[in-house]
Amino acid sequence: GNVSASIGHVQASRLVLSRFAYKLHRELVSWGTMGSAGLCGKYLMPVMRKQQYRFQMTNPNPATSGRYACPPIGASTTLQEPGQVIPAIGEDMGYLVWRKRNCCAL
Repeated sequence: GNVSASIGHVQASRLVLSRFAYKLHRELVSWGTMGSAGLCGKYLMPVMRKQQYRFQMTNPNPATSGRYACPPIGASTTLQEPGQVIPAIGEDMGYLVWRKRNCCAL
């Protein structure tokens, strides 16, 4: 995708990831799994809710603990940016996508 006014690599990569998650919902590939409608099953969700997803960075420097290890969509990346890009080696970003799921059996 095109990221025209990015401030840094982390912000740009999270924006592209958010856009891709939204695209999957618009094409009905990803479904809703949270809230009362998602209790013990999934449902069609053509408009993604940001509260359903969280992104955890795995590459180049994994975020494993602390307040900013798994921020929600739209959170500031100001405190995550420093030290995340290693020139010529660590410009590729990797994320683990967490999806909230409500279930009556748990």
